Amino acid sequence: MTALEDRTPASDGRPMSDAARAAGRHLWMHFARMHGRDGAQPIPVITRGEGVYLWDDRGHRVLDGLAGLFVVQAGHGRRELAEVAARQASELAYFPVWGYTTPPAAELAERLAHLAPGDLDRVFFTSGGGEAVESAWKVAKQYFTLRGKPAKHKVISRMTAYHGTSHGALAITGLPAMKQDFEPLAPGGFRVPNTNLYRHPEFDGDAEALGRWAADRVEEAIRFEGPDTVAAVVVEPVQNSGGCLTAPPSYFARLREICDRHDVLLVSDEVINAFGRHGHAFACTKFGYTPDLITCAKGMTSGYGPLGAMIASERVIEPFLQPGVSFPHGYTWGGHPVAAAVALANLDLMEHEDLYGNVLAHEQAFGDTLRRLLDLPIVGDVRGDGYFWAIELVKDKATRETFDAAERERLVKQYLPGALFGNGLYCRPDDRGDVVVQLAPPLIAGQAEFDEMERILRHTLTEASGVV
Repeated sequence: MTALEDRTPASDGRPMSDAARAAGRHLWMHFARMHGRDGAQPIPVITRGEGVYLWDDRGHRVLDGLAGLFVVQAGHGRRELAEVAARQASELAYFPVWGYTTPPAAELAERLAHLAPGDLDRVFFTSGGGEAVESAWKVAKQYFTLRGKPAKHKVISRMTAYHGTSHGALAITGLPAMKQDFEPLAPGGFRVPNTNLYRHPEFDGDAEALGRWAADRVEEAIRFEGPDTVAAVVVEPVQNSGGCLTAPPSYFARLREICDRHDVLLVSDEVINAFGRHGHAFACTKFGYTPDLITCAKGMTSGYGPLGAMIASERVIEPFLQPGVSFPHGYTWGGHPVAAAVALANLDLMEHEDLYGNVLAHEQAFGDTLRRLLDLPIVGDVRGDGYFWAIELVKDKATRETFDAAERERLVKQYLPGALFGNGLYCRPDDRGDVVVQLAPPLIAGQAEFDEMERILRHTLTEASGVV
């Protein structure tokens, strides 16, 4: 009997599939504990998707409440996107954009330039979001070097913010636990407070007051480090890690003023936020600010191909256009012709089906549906925007007390992922900041799906109270 024919039962008594067995023995999964995966702990194997639903290899159907990983904007099973990929692959499967281009890469660059706000019209392709962030920091450093200010190399970002896992992007990330095993990282990353209104009760729900205070901390950090050493401020329009942290438009307007005053580049990290997640091509447009650089990925292709991008303003690209200057940086798969062709088709699809409009029409209803869960003792806060929401779980609702390490282990690591999936919902329990459950469904979702999510969450979170 070969390894793939080993039918040792999984922990629920049913045989483990060939794919699960192979994964347990050979697949090094991302952000996942590996202990017990080769037999004692079954690995979910997702085999099919259609619309907002997924099926595993045992026929179990789950609602995709996370769009894969904030990616599948147009929904699963879009054959028209698969057909575009096949057609492009049959014509030209690969060629790099290292001094050359392909028709899909050139057309997509032009399309993104038209979608981006202001004069952000120069597109540097990557194969993912972390690479886009890495590219933005390197651009910022070289930009100031070319302008005769080589000491400007530091980056300021927000506490608990996630910006990627490469050594540069991880240095910008504001999650100490994610960094400790990989120190020393690239030097130059510094942190300022985020805009978690729930965790700042002293502002009594006044988002404007919190925004002013948080923006002032950014300027304070620039002055403390020295404006002649700071290259960039990196923010997400809605901060992912920590649980969908929003801020008023005045906060971003103030950041724009601060960056201009101190000759610092403002980077809008929209790896999650772009391409309709908040009802616009780029969320910075919704929140009323124009950055110097945008980083994006994920929803650009709805997951039908891996692709990311950094989009630069005329201000940023200008010194790179001088004679003899190049940007000595790139990726093998950046601007891949198949992924670029899929991205163009995906943007067409989202425009023709008005998926951005669907988000704007239903975002209030999505939030209102999730807020029904506030009657549960374990639910402390519900927050978010567009199709990107978080439910913060608490130990004590009156005091907003969160869970200790042992309780987090039982709740977030051991109970919620399996319970939610078993009850029919794929979403994201997360404790990189405070304990939250995140929801970000495909942009085709509507009230029926919101109600289904609320029903499953209510049942699961009610039972979760007994776990801790």
